[in-house]
Amino acid sequence: MPMTAAVSSLPASPTAATHWAEGGGIEVLPRIFEDAITLAVLRRPLPYDVLAGALAQTQARHPLSFAWRGEPGDALRAALREALHCPVVCGPLVEDIQTLAEAMAFLFDTDEVGLRLRRLDAPMCPRFHCDNLPVRLVTTYLGPGSEWLPETAVDRAGLGAPHPDKPDIVLADAAIQRLEAGDVALLKGSGWIGNEGRGLVHRSPAMESSQPRLLLTIDPA
Repeated sequence: MPMTAAVSSLPASPTAATHWAEGGGIEVLPRIFEDAITLAVLRRPLPYDVLAGALAQTQARHPLSFAWRGEPGDALRAALREALHCPVVCGPLVEDIQTLAEAMAFLFDTDEVGLRLRRLDAPMCPRFHCDNLPVRLVTTYLGPGSEWLPETAVDRAGLGAPHPDKPDIVLADAAIQRLEAGDVALLKGSGWIGNEGRGLVHRSPAMESSQPRLLLTIDPA
């Protein structure tokens, strides 16, 4: 299906009937604690200095795959500086990741977080699915953002391993939504107590071979 025809952006003003919230201020992220909300999105443009660090990771000869678990702070900064390509331009990117890790730890009252930063040259999870974990922070620094479905466009009987007898997951292609590069999203999964069977349905976006993606995910540990 052509990406330009099938994918739309988030609605400008969610109504009370929706299960997502979005806005340009940090105060939107705690809305993930509302029972009805399964997606909270902070819409933000990325500063040029952060983009410069991200671009260095996508242009390097060797793909970046960084995984870390611990308390956000100087240890995370040091680990990032050691792992990132072209560290001389990566200071703002490191601080942005640090800020998001601190925010995740604060929001979910945990000392540690699990973090992964990866350059992706192909979709990681191209099939629509929902995670069994409680919650995950997702942001794409470069490249297309994650795609997700409003609940009204999902047939959950089609989720899981593909099988010829299963129905299509997507009820309406035009309902597919996409996060933008720079957006910070909290995705509530089926492992969230009280959200069993209602995890946000999402997938990795289709990608052009010339357009790698730099993806950060953070989980409360």
